[in-house]
Amino acid sequence: MSRAFETRCIHGREDSRLNDAFRAVSFPIYQTATFSHIETGHNGSGFDYTRESNPTRTHTEEAVAAVESARHAIGFSSGMAAISCFFELFGRGDHVVCSEDLYGGVFRLHRLVSEKNGVGITYADTSDPDELAAAIRPETKAVYLETPTNPMMHITDIRRAAELAHSRGALLAVDNTFLSPRFQNPLLLGADIVIHSASKFLSGHNDTVAGFICLNDDRLAEELRLLAKTTGASLSPFDSFLVERGIKTLAVRMERQQENALALAEVLNGHPRVRDVCYAGLAAHKGYELNLSQASGFGSMISLHTDTPETALGVLHRVRLFTFAESLGGTESLVTYPLVQTHSDVPQQLKDKLGIDGTLLRISVGLENSDDLIRDITQALEG
Repeated sequence: MSRAFETRCIHGREDSRLNDAFRAVSFPIYQTATFSHIETGHNGSGFDYTRESNPTRTHTEEAVAAVESARHAIGFSSGMAAISCFFELFGRGDHVVCSEDLYGGVFRLHRLVSEKNGVGITYADTSDPDELAAAIRPETKAVYLETPTNPMMHITDIRRAAELAHSRGALLAVDNTFLSPRFQNPLLLGADIVIHSASKFLSGHNDTVAGFICLNDDRLAEELRLLAKTTGASLSPFDSFLVERGIKTLAVRMERQQENALALAEVLNGHPRVRDVCYAGLAAHKGYELNLSQASGFGSMISLHTDTPETALGVLHRVRLFTFAESLGGTESLVTYPLVQTHSDVPQQLKDKLGIDGTLLRISVGLENSDDLIRDITQALEG
C-alpha cells in the first residue's frame, strides 16, 4: 500500500531498516562518536563512526528520502555543505551551468573553491530554455538551478531543463529548498539530484542548520557518501533529530504558510509604496502557469521592491511581528535585505541585471495569523 505525503512525513517509507530496541515512538538521538566492534571487521550494528554513519542520521535520511520520492538521501551539516559536496564531483576542465539568480553563498563557493579547482561556471537565465541550451558546452557536466529562484522567484521548466541536460550527457541538479517536497518533487520531473537547505522548511523552526542531497542513482550516491565521509561535513545526531521532528509537521506547516503568503502578497501587490511583488502564486507572475504545471503549490517566499530604498530600510526597522533576520522557512515570519545580507557576494553587474538593489526585500511568511502579519507589514510600509 502506497503512503500519502502526509503519512510519509510522520512514518517515513515502508522499507525502513532501522528500529529502536526499546520501541521509542520518537527515534532516539544516538549521541556517540563511535560504535563498538564484536570482532575484527565486524561490529554487529552496521555503524562504525558517526562521521561516516549514525543511526539517528540514517533514520532522518530515510525520512527525507521518503518525502522527496528518492532512493537515497545524504545528510550534511548545512545546505552549503551539501552544495559544496555536489560541486566536488567536478574537476579541472569540467563545466557547470548555473541559474544566474542564486543564493549568494553559491557565488562565493564558486569564486573561492570551484574556480581554484579548475571548474568552469557559466551563469544563465535558466527560466529561458533557449538561453539555457546556448550555455551548455561539450564539457558541461551538470546544470544546477533553483526554482523558484532566490530572491527573484523566477521559475524554470524542470522537465525541459532535464531534457536539455541529458541530451548533452549532463546531470540536472535542482535546489528544492523554497517549495520543499510538499509542493515540488524534481526527481519525478527528470532531475538527477535534489538539494535542500534543511535549515529552512524541512526543519521549519529556525533552530538548526542542515543540508541534504537526494537522488536515485546508486553509484552516484556511493560517490557522494564517500565525499561526505572524507570531507567530514556530516549532519550531527542531534541536528538529525531536529530535522526529522520538523518533517513530521512539514505538510501542515507549508499549507498554512502558503495561505498566509498568498493573502499577504495580494495586499502588497496593491500597496502604493510597493513597485512590484515577486510571488509565483499571483496570477500575474510570469511563471505562474509553468509553476502550476510542475508543482502543487507556490510556497511562502515573497520578494518585493518598495518605491525607495528609504521605504525598504524603514520597513526593516519598523516591523514588530516580522523579524529582521537572514534565513527562511521557519514558524516565525522573517524579512531579509538581500543587497547586504544573503546576496552580498553576487557580482554587482548581475545584481543590477536581476534587480537586487536597495529597494528589494525578501519575506519568509510564517505561521502567525495572516491579519496580524498584514497589519504589521502595512504599518511598517506607511511609517
